[in-house]
Amino acid sequence: MTTPWGEPALARFPEDPRDRLRAWDASDEYLLRHLADRQVPLSGTVVAVGDRWGALVTALAAHRPTQITDSWLGQEATRANLARNGVEPGTVRLLTTQDAPPGRIDVLLVRVPKSLALLEDQLLRLAPAVHEGTVVVGTGMVKEIHTSTLGLFERILGPTRTSLAERKARLILCTPDPALRRPANPWPYRYTLPDGIGPVSGRTVVNHAGVFCADRLDIGTRFFLGHLPAPGGGRVVDLGCGNGVVGTATALADPRAEVLFVDESFQAVASAEATYRENDVPGHAEFRVGDGLTGVPDGSVDLVLNNPPFHSHQATTDATARRMFAGARRTLRPGGELWVIGNRHLGYHVTLRRLFGNSEVVASDPKFVVLRAVRR
Repeated sequence: MTTPWGEPALARFPEDPRDRLRAWDASDEYLLRHLADRQVPLSGTVVAVGDRWGALVTALAAHRPTQITDSWLGQEATRANLARNGVEPGTVRLLTTQDAPPGRIDVLLVRVPKSLALLEDQLLRLAPAVHEGTVVVGTGMVKEIHTSTLGLFERILGPTRTSLAERKARLILCTPDPALRRPANPWPYRYTLPDGIGPVSGRTVVNHAGVFCADRLDIGTRFFLGHLPAPGGGRVVDLGCGNGVVGTATALADPRAEVLFVDESFQAVASAEATYRENDVPGHAEFRVGDGLTGVPDGSVDLVLNNPPFHSHQATTDATARRMFAGARRTLRPGGELWVIGNRHLGYHVTLRRLFGNSEVVASDPKFVVLRAVRR
């Protein structure tokens, strides 16, 4: 990536030679050029929110910035990119969206996330640290910035305008107004599940901002809840757990089960744990933020339940699903099962047959299919 501060070498995490997606885009480059062209002073506390793969903080490492991210993969990519470019450990402060933010912010850089709710939550959490002299610059591709995006900056921080577009990227320029009366933060959000979905019927869900379908049960999960395997005890993984509804349903149906909730989103794992605790679920559970089943011992799991994502930010890709399936095959005991729900058109049965040598349709409707693969 070419920047006014040099040309750092960057990669996504985990590195995959088949992955043609870059670890930065035109919006990262646009923001960095703007800081240099406007000679924005970077001597105070610089905070980069939503810096997807560490491009911003790697370029600005000499100014000892703080990164705030919801993505474990993004944070690991940042660590690797900083090391790749010779940045000493500790130079850049790495925080998650669940950590307390800095008490004062002099330059706030915001990479607009896909989730408007996550942007709302983060701006409300950061607003008390923003002062009249804070430089606030958001960035994103044109298709990522909407009227509602600008409205959040305007309502939470102060008067907001946008730049001209360059290479399909745009900047958000905000002038903080300390006297602005900000709304209360509505996150985390709680709602009651409907009836007719098994053990979690009528139970409470807790969603932190940015988690998929934060205000209602999505139709895919609802379909999956109606076709979960019969209780069998043992070690169960809710892989890509989101708000933890599937794993919580499994634990309620079978108190003998030991359920591991895993997601790469800090917001998701916090939601899963809050949902589990809210419902006084019996049995044992573990909550882990990480890259799928990395770190889980081989042959130690009896059942994996999985609703894999098929997007990486704005890009459509099956790379995450393939890693999840491969991790499940490695960690399942002989006879252990992987149950997957996905859109019919994604063709997961082909990948499962390649990895496991088998794939069975458990249930389907015009939109979704539930598949079962057995570790031989």
